Amino acid sequence: MTATHPARPYAAGRLPRVPFPVVDEVDRHCAQDAEPSTIHIEVHLPGRVEEDRLRAAFAASLARFPRALMRERPRGPLARRYEWELTDGPDRDPVTFLPPAPGALDRARAASLAVAPPLTLSPPLRVEVVEEPDREGCVLVFTVHHTALDGPACLRLAATAAEIYSGRALPPPSAPARPAAAPPPRHSGPSALTRPARVAAGTPGEVPGNGQLLAELPVPRRERGAPYTVNDQLMVATALTVADWNRRQGAAERPLRITMPVDDRTRGPEMPIGNGTRLVEVGFDTAEVAPGSDIAGLLRLTAERTRALKAQPRPQLGRSTSLLTTPLLPVAVRAAYTRGLRVLAGPWTSTTLLSNVGRIPYPLDFGDAGSSQALWISAPARMPRGLTFTTASTNGRLHLALRWSRTLLGDADGEALLGLFTRHLAATSPEAP
Repeated sequence: MTATHPARPYAAGRLPRVPFPVVDEVDRHCAQDAEPSTIHIEVHLPGRVEEDRLRAAFAASLARFPRALMRERPRGPLARRYEWELTDGPDRDPVTFLPPAPGALDRARAASLAVAPPLTLSPPLRVEVVEEPDREGCVLVFTVHHTALDGPACLRLAATAAEIYSGRALPPPSAPARPAAAPPPRHSGPSALTRPARVAAGTPGEVPGNGQLLAELPVPRRERGAPYTVNDQLMVATALTVADWNRRQGAAERPLRITMPVDDRTRGPEMPIGNGTRLVEVGFDTAEVAPGSDIAGLLRLTAERTRALKAQPRPQLGRSTSLLTTPLLPVAVRAAYTRGLRVLAGPWTSTTLLSNVGRIPYPLDFGDAGSSQALWISAPARMPRGLTFTTASTNGRLHLALRWSRTLLGDADGEALLGLFTRHLAATSPEAP
């Protein structure tokens, strides 16, 4: 949901309502208890925060962004819309201080992947403050219900809470730079009608849900004046990693399509809160990601493709998805129809998702507790993709979250994929052999 979607005005004794936008509705249709649609964010601080002060800061931050104070409105069996109900305040305090104990962070991470905040309570996110006896400082672990909010929107809420907590207001960061126009690439990659490769199955886990690995890597270097960006290097590394993994698993070679979120929103206090990114797909032919491929040439070609995709206006999930959410039929009928189409379209779904948040534009300075030293974000990894790569950079370091569906991959498979990604990312730097 974005702040540009108008709310219905107050009526006597009734809170304002907002119909679910396309992204929210599709995610709500496809909800699964076994693999909740959660976004995991964790912010590492060198010091420790004061409980009452942090609770007050987050309450004030939510008050500044009323669209975050929402809950799903109950509906009848013939209702044609899901609707958000905007509340005057939180239904419950989203901030929890966990008892300090060994292993508390691992448990909070696991809960972030396994238990989504309820959509029926405002706001649809929670913040757990984690301290461990043998760890300095503290970690803020956010769990966000992706039906309602995306990662950048939650970071804006966190940044505002940090400014309120520290008492130091900062100038708003600029919006991401996007090309107004870009020439078409020399070769746009495989046709959208071509069935892409799936991530080959490894050794699935015994317990359903998502698994995750977090890693801190050096930001890849670029030549001075290079025509490609760090995002293009990450895209190439992702494509090479999946192609390499599939070959090792004996899977048939097919073209790859990698979903890439594009976020054009301002990052300042007026940032629209909700699901504000649009999804584009970057294609790779089999020859482009074959062993011994020309990395420098692939980086330049990828840069052409991503620039063209970023410059091209497009609905968030494409035009066909917008038709699915037209409220001509009851929402329960559209939900069943959408889930059925999702299963049928599974073989044509993109291979994987790379979400590069980029350099975090906020210091996340919590006063005496210090500024963020590291920050990880991970996107859901539900099937049929079953694997996502999410990156962010803080303090000159790249923070990678590798997340997978346990119906597709096991923990050892995640370790192997992390090793492949690390190697292929290093190969995109100019000093690589």
